[in-house]
Amino acid sequence: MLRPELICPAGTPAALRTAADAGADAIYCGFQNATNARNFPGLNFTVEEMEQSVGYAHDKGSKVLLAINTFPPAGKFDLWKDAIDTGVRFGVDAFIVADVGVASYAAEKYPEKRLHLSVQAAASSPEAIQYYCREFGVKRVVLPRILTVPEIKAVAEEIPCEIETFIFGNHGLMVEGRCSLTNYVTGLSTNMDGVCSPAAQVKYERDTEGNLSSKLADFTIDCFSCSDKAGYPTICKGRYLTDCREGGYYAFEEPISLNLAHLLPDLIGAGVHAFKIEGRQRSRAYVKSVVSAFREAVDAVLSGGEPKIADLVALTEGQKQTEGAFKTKKWR
Repeated sequence: MLRPELICPAGTPAALRTAADAGADAIYCGFQNATNARNFPGLNFTVEEMEQSVGYAHDKGSKVLLAINTFPPAGKFDLWKDAIDTGVRFGVDAFIVADVGVASYAAEKYPEKRLHLSVQAAASSPEAIQYYCREFGVKRVVLPRILTVPEIKAVAEEIPCEIETFIFGNHGLMVEGRCSLTNYVTGLSTNMDGVCSPAAQVKYERDTEGNLSSKLADFTIDCFSCSDKAGYPTICKGRYLTDCREGGYYAFEEPISLNLAHLLPDLIGAGVHAFKIEGRQRSRAYVKSVVSAFREAVDAVLSGGEPKIADLVALTEGQKQTEGAFKTKKWR
């Protein structure tokens, strides 16, 4: 049976050490700048931290995958080149890239270094994936979270590279690499600045009855009663008033987390080479709990057992979970 890698998130050096200690086969992380798609204050790695963290991970037997998965604006490409150069100097095991220019630079200057195609590239057809493999030597593609298991199997049979799929965390059904909602509201781009709903433009306001409104810039994203738990305001997961429905409803996507624990055998059978856990913005406790649980589940499947897994619903968004489009296109 194919032994898939367990790919785990690290938003800080402490989270990276936690993931490595919990049995991650590989850990993905990024620098503290716009080259990665989780560019938030207090998150990610300085140059010095990255060098030390790569050494720690390798000592524990974990690979490090450097996320350079945003799209450089005109005139700023040197920042992305420097991220690639620095990663090579520190011995990272692969680059996760989305932009064709970044992929071209890495492939031409460092042909010996593995390239993984980010989900931000939104490549879901065999033809698109074959292009990246042919032109840039991509060794792995991270598939968007919009394909059923049979569709993944069909793709795997037609492409010359490995497949990585998300198995837990943010559902992320907006078409990765194409979302302009945050840019429309704040002027900062998820895809070029690495910022979705920048914290500096997030506000919470209470009314006289204790109800809470969450806002991004000058737009109200959601309203919560005193007994509700308020989520972080992202436009795609906000509730809105429309003419077609009474009361607010989730027009784009409901706050809910992906959990494919029970589909692990099916995904292995479909030819998936790596399982990815989302959560670079989450705590060390989250990393430890989720990585440990899925380490045990994957190992159980590989031993011929059932993927028994601890109840992780408390760590999900909105305390709800789904198998999403992986099981059926009618998930919503």
